[in-house]
Amino acid sequence: MNPLRRMLPSNHALFVFEAVARNTSFTRAAAELNVTQPAISKAMAQLERHLGVRLLDRTNEGIALTEDGAILYRRVADGFRGIEAALREIDIRRTGIDTVTLSLSSAFTTHWLMPRINTLQEAFPSVDFRFQLIPGALAGPVDDVDLGMRFVEGPDLDHEALFLMNEVMLPVCSPVYRAGREADPESRTTFVNLTATSPMWTGGVDPGPDWNGSRASLNFSDYAVVLQAALLGQGVALGWMSVVSHWLATGDLVPAAERLTRTARMCQLIHLRSRPLRRSVASVRDWLVAEMQADVARVDRLYPELGLMRACFETS
Repeated sequence: MNPLRRMLPSNHALFVFEAVARNTSFTRAAAELNVTQPAISKAMAQLERHLGVRLLDRTNEGIALTEDGAILYRRVADGFRGIEAALREIDIRRTGIDTVTLSLSSAFTTHWLMPRINTLQEAFPSVDFRFQLIPGALAGPVDDVDLGMRFVEGPDLDHEALFLMNEVMLPVCSPVYRAGREADPESRTTFVNLTATSPMWTGGVDPGPDWNGSRASLNFSDYAVVLQAALLGQGVALGWMSVVSHWLATGDLVPAAERLTRTARMCQLIHLRSRPLRRSVASVRDWLVAEMQADVARVDRLYPELGLMRACFETS
């Protein structure tokens, strides 16, 4: 008999524990496993008695893993991901179709990826793509995806990371909006801002003295809408190069001023170490990097005075 079977009251106990630990809630775990909450509580109590340790601390605020619980959860989660990877590989061999799941911002997907989605599909004809879209700040776990775009310092204990570009921003607007301003320097300027999660114009990111005067603002919680407003000629927006490079290359957006801002943050493509990259995922990752570099290079040739290639890709 496998020693693991003797160490557990049942194999089902691992599924219950993993769901409870991941959801930090008996109620949510019960809903996920389609059983009652008392059944979850009973299974957890049985597992703790069998192991002779407490895995969860139960408080008025909810539940939290004990040190022993954290050790078990890390290994169980890694094991489940390994099994999932094996089953996915078998399914790929059976069907010939691979599924790659990407976690991206809604703005990046709308304004950078969608204009070249046909190119992506032509490059990977045997891949089905799924997207986990994030409307606000680009953050959150990548536990359930193959690859995520995040602003992080680099690899850590749990994640591998590949550098995509530095966080670089500049004020952008439509050519028509800039032409109108040049024709009437005293006209009111509308600034289109991302609420709560971006540097505000008053915080040091400013298009400069040529845009001083009467001001108004539009504020949106979704950066995809911020850029859509700029594209429609409704104002000046702060443009993250990782998102606006396509529209700058096509001329649909133009720099509102030669004011480049580079922060200490880096945009990385990350994945869990416990979920090794399949060949298809690695190829998609490399395609994203190459396309981004080519896009910024096109913009750099249009506006050499900005020094975009150096600002976006120099890491020292």
